[in-house]
Amino acid sequence: MTEDDLNTRHAEKMRRIKAARDRMMETKTEEKGLIMVHTGSGKGKSSSGFGMILRCIGHGMPCAVVQFIKGTWVTGEAEMLRNRFAGECRFFVSGEGFTWDTQDRERDIAAARRGWEIAQEQILDPEIRFVLLDEINIALRYDYLDIDEVVDFLLTRKPQMTHVCLTGRNAKPELIEAADLVTEMTLLKHPFRDGIKAQKGVEF
Repeated sequence: MTEDDLNTRHAEKMRRIKAARDRMMETKTEEKGLIMVHTGSGKGKSSSGFGMILRCIGHGMPCAVVQFIKGTWVTGEAEMLRNRFAGECRFFVSGEGFTWDTQDRERDIAAARRGWEIAQEQILDPEIRFVLLDEINIALRYDYLDIDEVVDFLLTRKPQMTHVCLTGRNAKPELIEAADLVTEMTLLKHPFRDGIKAQKGVEF
């Protein structure tokens, strides 16, 4: 088979794919604010969430971040959003650090509750179009927050066109069931296992 034959076959295949996709897209007409969950043991849950925050800023969509658990850990995303995009994105930190650092369950619960109160305010604010609840799944996993309360709020009180993304490992089944979009990051390899510490610009 010649190169011309391969090119002709490829062009015909792409025409069929495009025609099928155009037919499919004609049926996708609804719009809604999505409930999204990023979970799993692999890297990329928060990174993907912050990627969507940048997309919102690019589209002129006011957004907010409520960061649970990580606390005072200085991250590149926090520095950038606070210093360069404070007008476009509100940034809140409710945690005081990872649970193994704080070693104080009552303080962790109180911090998670403060974060959830802020989260509800931001989600209900008519000016805000997208809210990232970074690492809230960890607070839910340890029952610092009530999963039924969180799910009920998202399903019954979240404004129709507001997007909410919830990140963190071990998302609870109730949250997965309620979500419109769920992505599970799978760990295949990680340098931490080889003694490499978290790298600036990659992990934080």
